[in-house]
This record gives sequence, structure tokens and C-alpha cells, in this order.
Amino acid sequence: MMVAQLLAKRRTQYSLGKNIALPDEEIDALIREAVRLSPSAYNSQSSRVVILHRDENQKLWDIVKSELSHIVEGEAKKHSFRKIDSFAAGAGAVLFFEDRNVIRILQDQWPLYADHFPDWSEQASGMAQLSVWIALAGIGIGASLQHYNPLVDAKIKRHWNIPETWRLRAQMPFGSNEAPFPAKTVISDNDRFRSFFR
Repeated sequence: MMVAQLLAKRRTQYSLGKNIALPDEEIDALIREAVRLSPSAYNSQSSRVVILHRDENQKLWDIVKSELSHIVEGEAKKHSFRKIDSFAAGAGAVLFFEDRNVIRILQDQWPLYADHFPDWSEQASGMAQLSVWIALAGIGIGASLQHYNPLVDAKIKRHWNIPETWRLRAQMPFGSNEAPFPAKTVISDNDRFRSFFR
């Protein structure tokens, strides 16, 4: 599939289900390959990924609910929990981390660019996230990108024994598309692009 076609298929999906014909192992392998092929500054390969399937996915969103319950209440809590339940209804989730140890090593090796490596790490994480998202979209699996970090970081690290140097950057619930996508709106090209030709 052309890259533009894959990007067009990549949409935020909140109505997720478990109706996926592919085995979990094949989805797992696809996610790993998408991250492996994602670019990173200095080929740092700083992105780290935890892939949660089925019951492990449910545990993630139980943790999120537990932590959120300390800071939200009333209607806001009901709304938040409905949204979280839609993520838990999916087949799995991808947790994206960046390894701060890799960043520190590069900063020591290249002191001239030390201030830039944290930014480049964030860019690497974003590219890994997009790579996984379009890979999933390419096989008809819906997803969205969530950011409950740093609220849930400590419990996630304890539950899945995550190395201390890994910093959580995003969570991507995925599953079958249980609702159509709404129309996508984009801003005017005049507001967004400048092109120059000789």
C-alpha cells in the first residue's frame, strides 16, 4: 500500500472491540517490526515498547481508573471512566517508552549536541507511535493515542517490572473497528504550507 493510503487509513478510533481474526502473536510481531523500522537520531533506537494483550490490556485500564479516581469526581469521573472502558473493550494496548539511559550515553558521547538528545528522543517516540498506528491501520485494526502518564507510571512500572530508566510517553489501545470513522477536517493549505520552486 502507498504510504499516503496508509496514512489516510490511520484514524482515531474510540469504539474498539475484540473481533480480530489475526492471532495475538501476529499482531505482536507486526508491532515489533514497525518499531524496529522506525527512524531515530544517531540510530539511537531509544524507543521501548510493552505490548499488552487481552487480560493484560484490562489490567492497564484498571490501573488508569484507580489512579484517576483520586483526582476526578462527579460527572467528570463518569465521562472519563466511559472513555477508559472503551479502551478496555479493545484487544490490547501498546505502551511507548523512551529509555533515558540511551539518551544519557549519547549526551556523554556527543556533548556538543547534549541539549538536543531529549528532543530527538521525543521525535523518535512519535515516529515509533505513527509507525505502529499505520501498521495496525493497514491490517484493519483501529487505535487511538492516549496520555495518562505520568499519573500511572509508578503502578505500571511495578506491575510489569519495567526498568526504571524507561520513561512512559504514550498508550495506544487497539482493537477491531466497532464504529465508522467521522469525517476528517483539515486546515487550509495556505495556513499550513509554503513551497518554493526555482
